[in-house]
Amino acid sequence: MRTRVFQSGNSQAVRIPKELQFERVDIDYEIERREEGLLIRPLPRTLEGVLEKFAAFTPDFLAEGRPDPGEQARDTF
Repeated sequence: MRTRVFQSGNSQAVRIPKELQFERVDIDYEIERREEGLLIRPLPRTLEGVLEKFAAFTPDFLAEGRPDPGEQARDTF
């Protein structure tokens, strides 16, 4: 697949064709120059803010039992 590099302000940018779009745009990605080209990958998730999320649980949060794993969202934090 072919694309071009272009200027976007003081940075260079690459248009990513629809066929190669990332599923998520609400997370950060890192870009690394490798001998064979550029590698773009999602940054690993951190535990930042996890204590606040746990603090939001009430003592009865499982009173109705555990949810069906098939209905749970994959990314809960």
